[in-house]
Amino acid sequence: MGKIDEIRAQMVTAMKNKDKERKETLSMLLAALKNKTIDKREDLTEVEEYEVIKKEIKQTKETMELAPAEREDIREQCRKRLEVLQEFAPEEMGEDAIREAIREVFAALGLDNPTAKDKGKVMKELMPKVKGKADGAVVNRIVGEMLQ
Repeated sequence: MGKIDEIRAQMVTAMKNKDKERKETLSMLLAALKNKTIDKREDLTEVEEYEVIKKEIKQTKETMELAPAEREDIREQCRKRLEVLQEFAPEEMGEDAIREAIREVFAALGLDNPTAKDKGKVMKELMPKVKGKADGAVVNRIVGEMLQ
């Protein structure tokens, strides 16, 4: 239970420092991780922990985007929450790393001149390798660019 223990320790530190907003964000994240663990009925893998964290980040971004323009307090609260959540998020793969992973998949599949018809095969091999490390929309866009 790596992330749960790490987040719990950070939450204790935030309580000692009387940092209410950080403590609330960590408490929310901890609850989400515990709920996922309960649903699964066993400890989460690192990838599953990252999926929960990314989901929380996505929901916070959506809240910020949907907040009315005059509600700057909500937007500021979301910005602070995102800062805390980003500390625990996995490092995203850059476009160069994604392109390299795509080239490796092309080589593994023996595709010298891949076409748009090969996209399904490429994505099927590629996505398990980059899951949790790269945004699927970015991966899809780059694969489309690299296919002729």
